[in-house]
Amino acid sequence: MEATLLPNPKDTNATILLMGLRRGGKSSICKVVFHNMQPLDTLYLESTSKPTTEQFSSLIDLSVMELPGQLNYFEPNYDSERLFSSIGALVYVIDSQDEYLNALTNLSMIIEFAYKVNPKINIEVLIHKIDGLSEDYRMDAQRDIMQRTGDELLDLGLEGVQVSFYLTSIFDHSIYEAFSRIVQKLIPELPSLENMLDNLVQHSSIDKVFLFDVNSKIYVATDSSPVDIQTYEVCAEFIDITIDLDDLYVENDGNGENKPRELRSVSHLSSGSILYLKQMIRGLALVALIKNEDSNDNKSIQSSASQDKTLTIIDYNINLFKKSLMRMWEHSRFVPVDGLNTEETLSIGKGITKNI
Repeated sequence: MEATLLPNPKDTNATILLMGLRRGGKSSICKVVFHNMQPLDTLYLESTSKPTTEQFSSLIDLSVMELPGQLNYFEPNYDSERLFSSIGALVYVIDSQDEYLNALTNLSMIIEFAYKVNPKINIEVLIHKIDGLSEDYRMDAQRDIMQRTGDELLDLGLEGVQVSFYLTSIFDHSIYEAFSRIVQKLIPELPSLENMLDNLVQHSSIDKVFLFDVNSKIYVATDSSPVDIQTYEVCAEFIDITIDLDDLYVENDGNGENKPRELRSVSHLSSGSILYLKQMIRGLALVALIKNEDSNDNKSIQSSASQDKTLTIIDYNINLFKKSLMRMWEHSRFVPVDGLNTEETLSIGKGITKNI
């Protein structure tokens, strides 16, 4: 990589480096996840011929750099050492529908170099294009790739390197789930965020809560309960529905000028549960699934008074969460990661009121 195209190691942005052999699906992933392109439209994308970098501002300032698969980054005219020392995560894409032995050899070579330059780097492997494989073959391919990668690293004396593997496709939510996990590792305040969201769930009638980046549908944090992919899909799609409906209505300040407003949406499901969305900061939205508290009949709808009471309490709690989130973000802008006072950060989530 030419020095002029590399990210500055002193940048505060968290940088994700997207690599893989040619035609592995890197450009399609970027377009679908970060530009909301329809998966079928990616069939017409041309192969990437030069490095590209894009910036996204969410809870953190995120850079995503895509490198063409046909370039040799270890040639003298590329500053590979500076490249790998300045990134937080290396994401390597493997085409599961193609012969992947060459890709694994290339991956091992890159890991060996990157880990020596930057031992703190996160190594993430996307076993991609699984939509064309049967369920059994997907698992066989994953086991084979994990085994071969482990053997290659063992031969190189890198048995201590941690590598994460994800089965992904742009035709379902698996690619968003994978990138959510990857981005979360780059957020130093993640434990504090999870603690605050656990408090919110504990003291409100909430089953599951996500903190989404609205544009990409990546969730930068969630509570500590397991993520159910169907719940995630419902919450992610609720964002699009809310934005589409919000665009139909415009408020003005009386002088004919449009007045910006905070996005909030509530949807009552036939099961009696409620979907709740509230705009946060920096393109983030909190989306929660609120459980049906009627224990006599899971399909009955709560009374209007009971729902109003529940939503009033949740509104209050989430407003406290938003204030804590703002304080956390302001704190992280001025305090280096190594100097972050964890106890101070954790304490700001303790003001959440208990549901009565």
